[in-house]
Amino acid sequence: MTNRRQYDYTIGDRVAERPKAHGLLTKYADVRERLQQYRSQRYGTVVGINIKPNKSGAKLKFLLIRWDHLKTPTEHAQMRICPADQLQRLQSEGYGFEVE
Repeated sequence: MTNRRQYDYTIGDRVAERPKAHGLLTKYADVRERLQQYRSQRYGTVVGINIKPNKSGAKLKFLLIRWDHLKTPTEHAQMRICPADQLQRLQSEGYGFEVE
């Protein structure tokens, strides 16, 4: 098994967060509303790429992304991001969900 990346990103690429599992349940409406604000799908554009070492010295790629609903960019690990045009395929394959 190799450690080959699924996607290589460049500045200007349109990206989305990888699908999240939506199995959080609560009986309290106020808690449900607070959780819902963090469950929406985000889309954005890559504006920078940083490489940082982890604790053991391996180099990890972090993407600086300007989300459509935010004015300032935020940094995210590459493994949590997918190309915007691949999002539908990941969701149809059950990524982030229990598949039987």
